[in-house]
Amino acid sequence: MSQPSSTRERWTAADVPDQAGRTAVITGANAGIGFETARVLAEHGAAIVLACRDAGKARDAAARISAAAPRAATTVVRLDLASLASVREAGEEIRAGHDHLDLLINNAGLMIPPRGVTADGFELQIGTNHLGHFALTGLLLDRLLVQPGSRVVTVSSNGHRAGRINFDDLHAQRRYRRWTAYAQSKLANLMFTYELQRRLTAAGAPTVALAAHPGTAFTELTRHMPGPVQFLYQSFGGAFTQSATMGALPTLRAATDPAARGGEYYGPDGRFESTGYPHAVTSTARSHDEQGQRRLWQESERLTGVTYPV
Repeated sequence: MSQPSSTRERWTAADVPDQAGRTAVITGANAGIGFETARVLAEHGAAIVLACRDAGKARDAAARISAAAPRAATTVVRLDLASLASVREAGEEIRAGHDHLDLLINNAGLMIPPRGVTADGFELQIGTNHLGHFALTGLLLDRLLVQPGSRVVTVSSNGHRAGRINFDDLHAQRRYRRWTAYAQSKLANLMFTYELQRRLTAAGAPTVALAAHPGTAFTELTRHMPGPVQFLYQSFGGAFTQSATMGALPTLRAATDPAARGGEYYGPDGRFESTGYPHAVTSTARSHDEQGQRRLWQESERLTGVTYPV
């Protein structure tokens, strides 16, 4: 039975250990949860690589981080997760600048856009939220494997609970439903994390893979919601949503808590995991389907052309 909220542990940004000497790559770090994650890590001494689609917005975000943490080292790398060519270019740029990495935080994502495809013909949500991050992680993993205590943290969503991986129509060519495609991509994030952790364990690697979800945070991710829903969020969202600052805490805990272990999943401790302070949470039985994880991994390798060193 869960504890009453009044007695729950309240892990906050103040609990982030010293990050001096550590380097974190964060996708989508220019806004929302990604920005808050980057800011807190920088304030605790980490060097931050902001890997973002819009380099101008990323530079603005880096300036805001520098204002909050004047000693912070920030680097901007242009990364469009909806283009494997861009992912490869960003991967090469990051590799050229860093012989080791401590954190890779796969944060960027899309939620319920109109149907579209990536530069490589993938449905936009599975292509951006999962396949782009799968490729980036594979391209950077050797830089993490040389660093004891390194972590890969992938941001999923409570939306994964409605997700199924439709291997027969992965890119929704027959029928596109926004929420179905989103839930599939967020389930894929978790299945990727669990399969990656199993591979890392089997290889005896010093790197671990974890996942997190922000609960119900009102950020730019909600921009594709219908107008009436946007209005309700803006008018009454405070009753059932939380800020990006709070929404970033599960990611920060997965990335930095010394007690966190590979394969764990962090989310808010409030009702329905919508709001609250971060703690370990559970995911659906479907996300733990090892056969499905392996099949998704193989399909992801085939589609991206990226293979892993573990």
